[in-house]
Parts: sequence; C-alpha cells; structure tokens
Amino acid sequence: MKEGMNKRLKKGLEILFRYLFVLFISFFAIEVIYDIFLPLTKYPVFYFLDIFFEAFLILDSIIIGDYTLEIFGACVASSAYFLFFILNLATPGIEISKRVKMILFSFLVFLVINIIRIIFLGVLFVNASPYFDFFHKLLWYAGSTVLVVGVWFFEVKFFKIKEIPFYTDLKYLYNHSTLKKK
Repeated sequence: MKEGMNKRLKKGLEILFRYLFVLFISFFAIEVIYDIFLPLTKYPVFYFLDIFFEAFLILDSIIIGDYTLEIFGACVASSAYFLFFILNLATPGIEISKRVKMILFSFLVFLVINIIRIIFLGVLFVNASPYFDFFHKLLWYAGSTVLVVGVWFFEVKFFKIKEIPFYTDLKYLYNHSTLKKK
C-alpha cells in the first residue's frame, strides 16, 4: 500500500514539475526562440535568394531591387516552436534524451519548411506575382496550423509515442483523485 502511494506521489510530482517548467519557460520563451531562430531563418533565405537575385541584407530586411522582404516575428513563427515545446513537455512517459531529440527534430523540420515557405513567398513577391497575396494568406492561416499538426503527428509516429499531450496526465490525475467514484 505504501509503495503504491509513493509511486503515485512520485508520478504526481513529475506531472507538477513538467507543467511548472512549461509555465516558467513561457515567461520568456517566445523572445528567446525569436532571438535564436531569427538568424537561423533570415540568413538561409538571404543566401538562397542572393543566388538568383542581387540581394542585400540590411538588419532583418532583404532588399532585392525595389522590393523589401522584412523577416519579423510572424515570419520566424516563434509561437510554432513554442507549441512544439509545450506538446513535447505535456506528453508523459518520455525519457529526457528522447525528449531532447524530439524537440530538436521538430525544430529542425519546422525550420527547414519555414525557410522554404519564406523563399517561395519571397520569389512570388519579387516577381510581382498576382498569386502572392493568395499564397501568403493560405500559408499564414491554414498552412502554419496544418504544418505544426503534421510535424507533430509525424514525430509521434517516428518516435513511437503512445501518450497524448495533456489528456494522459489529466486522465491519470482523475483516476487517482477523490473525484473518481470508487
């Protein structure tokens, strides 16, 4: 009886610490993620566009002829990286080394796809394509959500994750609470 109680207490504390860590990190995560991923996003975009156009990088803007592509917070998509982080930490039963690999994997996949997205939109913009606004809005509203969900589901399958973020923890807490009728 005492051993089972200690196991439940340990599991409860593990859940508490994971969510407290998410809460603590959330106070400064978006800014830190932006500071890390802004250069990781803008330099590859600039170097690729410079191959095909005479491009100049000034701070966070890529100048091509009369066109200015500004890479700012929404382009970097800091909130998407943070969502991957939250989903990862809200999923129980993952060893720390696997958790780190999962976070790095999702960040890398999203970074590469995001760079491709910005290059694609940049080429449309510089060529004054009538489809720029359509694709920009499509990729902004629907594409980003589908992309995050798609990368997460791929990651779950690739790393063979059985638990469900948030739900598995809530189910465990409910099953071991006084709220559940015995």
